[in-house]
Amino acid sequence: MRIVLALGGNALLPRGATPDTAIQVAKVRLAVAALAPLAARHELVITHGNGPQVGLLAAATASSDLPANVYPLDTLVAQTQGMIGFWITQALSDALPGRAVAGLLTRTLVDPADPAMAQPTKFVGAVLSEEESRLLAAERGWTMARDGEHWRRVVPSPEPRSVLEADVVARLLDQGAVVVCTGGGGVAVRTWEDGTHEGVEAVVDKDLASAVLAEQIGAELLIVLTDVPGVVEGYGTAEAQLLEQVTPARLRALGLPEGSMGPKARACASFVERTGGRAVIGALGQAAQIVAGRAGTQVVPG
Repeated sequence: MRIVLALGGNALLPRGATPDTAIQVAKVRLAVAALAPLAARHELVITHGNGPQVGLLAAATASSDLPANVYPLDTLVAQTQGMIGFWITQALSDALPGRAVAGLLTRTLVDPADPAMAQPTKFVGAVLSEEESRLLAAERGWTMARDGEHWRRVVPSPEPRSVLEADVVARLLDQGAVVVCTGGGGVAVRTWEDGTHEGVEAVVDKDLASAVLAEQIGAELLIVLTDVPGVVEGYGTAEAQLLEQVTPARLRALGLPEGSMGPKARACASFVERTGGRAVIGALGQAAQIVAGRAGTQVVPG
């Protein structure tokens, strides 16, 4: 099968963990160990999140002597694509000797007039206390929001329209390569009337961008990996239960929170509705069972 698999940024840097390179590289290698068997049997594209990492880079830039916003979000997304993509491609190359592995920097087309540009919702960076959050909001003009028991920065996250390098990804797959791309949802760009492009100060949701890419390259399966076994109905209640199989309509009707499971659900529902393919939300450690249809929340046509 041709599979697009989205790996969460928190899988590489868990909440509260020290953002050391060694810790993240070790996490990447654990993830790749679980994914390498899929790459050996299928045409595989791996996308990845970057929320913790891009937020840390933004904070580091803001706390330095550099001018304010010297590196805007589009440039920081490109930096994290290169950094995390390097870790993943190197681990895949070691796990799949003789197999071509390509790390590709990709851009995602967005509409600068998207209402989301004025309503920041995408969490980036480390978790903070309420007091730390207020200080940063006052010092740097950042928008902060509650994330569970903590606070984090939120930035604009417009809807992805297309991944501009999708045809390159498809060609690499046709040649037998495993492709790592669309990191952090891809670098958000707009297009001008003359056909040129410019970066946009935003971070695209990687699951929504992965769904768009999967449709563009004719993938049969979209997998969104997270740190839970799947979508739980009635989460936090005595009636909570894992949904093993749902239709897109049922998934949308759950009204899952926008800051966590909501974009994953929307991405999977959209892919299935638009392609008639299959999408799954599940845990990294169950990747093989997810592909076989025996784990995760399987989203299937109605």
